[in-house]
Amino acid sequence: MLSTLKDPVGLRRDVLASLVVFLVALPLCVGVAVASGVPAELGLITGIVGGLVVGAMPGSSLQVSGPAAGLTVLVYEAVQEFGLGALGAIVLATGLVQLGLGALKFGRLFRAISVAVVQGMLAGIGLVLLFGQLYTMAGVKQPRSGIDKITGLPRLVSEIATDGDALTAFAVGAGTIVVLMLWKKLPSRAQMVPAALAAVALATAVTALAGLSVPHVEVKGLLSAVQPPGTGDFSSLASFAALSTVVAFALIASAESLFSAAAVDRMHDGPRTDYNKELMAQGLGNTVCGVLGALPMTAVIVRSAANVQAGAKTSLSRILHGLWLLLFAALLPAAIGVIPLAALAGVLVHSGCKLIPVKELGPLWREHRGEAVVLAVTAIAIVATNMFEGVLLGLLLAVIKTAWETSHIHLEVHEPAENRLVVSVTGNATFLRLPRMLETLEALPQGRVVELDLSQLRHLDHACRTALETWAERHGATLGALSKAA
Repeated sequence: MLSTLKDPVGLRRDVLASLVVFLVALPLCVGVAVASGVPAELGLITGIVGGLVVGAMPGSSLQVSGPAAGLTVLVYEAVQEFGLGALGAIVLATGLVQLGLGALKFGRLFRAISVAVVQGMLAGIGLVLLFGQLYTMAGVKQPRSGIDKITGLPRLVSEIATDGDALTAFAVGAGTIVVLMLWKKLPSRAQMVPAALAAVALATAVTALAGLSVPHVEVKGLLSAVQPPGTGDFSSLASFAALSTVVAFALIASAESLFSAAAVDRMHDGPRTDYNKELMAQGLGNTVCGVLGALPMTAVIVRSAANVQAGAKTSLSRILHGLWLLLFAALLPAAIGVIPLAALAGVLVHSGCKLIPVKELGPLWREHRGEAVVLAVTAIAIVATNMFEGVLLGLLLAVIKTAWETSHIHLEVHEPAENRLVVSVTGNATFLRLPRMLETLEALPQGRVVELDLSQLRHLDHACRTALETWAERHGATLGALSKAA
């Protein structure tokens, strides 16, 4: 970064990239905060910390951190259950967990998480975000559970059709989505303005000029929104539910950040990410956000991609984007208050749809059916229960699937001499294949001398070993020597 300060061309490039990232981040910071059920300023504070604090830390030089749509559902549930004050304590604890994991060199292990589980997690978040923000678009209070959000859609449609105010607000949100969808089809010069910023700005201008009566973002001011957690807020962490939330925050934020880092590394040819340092940078950022009572942060692929595509070469661009957010929030807070809530909801509905891998589902089902099942089960479980339980179920299913696929066993029967059978067992003998193995052995002809050749087994677990010894003893069979690997 110091070399960039001495290079006018590089400095100009990073400054311009920071402005692009700022324009992308601004509506998303506000929108994520509102969707999370917290003051809009808290989203800006997290974006500022992501730029000024995490941006200055080593790890990944080009990815940008801030409040993310991926944690919106979990934050909303935490605020509803524990209160806004406890959110800071939960985020602070999350940051400390991430710092510990980074110090213990756990960063690289997050790369081993099943891609299907991560995609299912994002798809589940996308579905809950999509259905939930449809209510916000109409100015209607959304149900808490994912199932209620879906089953309540007929009532929502009826309310939009019969209530003029709901219809007006929904039309503003729908118009915002249309602009987002069509923006990429405009000439490249127009696309220099980020789609989310353009859509929100147009929706704000239309509602103001037409004098439409729609709910707007409530603004209190940056300093008044800062509410550090108190002693009572930290005491709530003693409950199992709060600790589960901390674990969910830490795992999901870390996984999303490090997966984002891997994706960003593929976009440029600069320095590669140090995953442990990046995890510690995210941990420090969340610790600071927790002290300030703000939203949790992750690395955000949309902002990171915008940073790379805008030509950034060093971390200066992401630091400056945090500075621009700070100046905007401090000098122009009233500008936030004119933004219609329905427009922000429209941006998040669009973001929720992009989290659902619709195009990938078909090829995934044809080529890796098991992975598609893991993805779908994880997403449905998140909608039906909550984020933490859904991800745990997905991870469990991924482990079972992997164990089943790697547990291949083959039994081959030879008859080298009359009345003598040799059964060669090869592969990995685990309890998952025990029924098939015993069925084959039980089907052998009676009255023969049987020898079990286990020398080609790569793995033999306790359940299979016990079953084979019991069968051999009962049938008078000889148990051959095991290979060293088994």
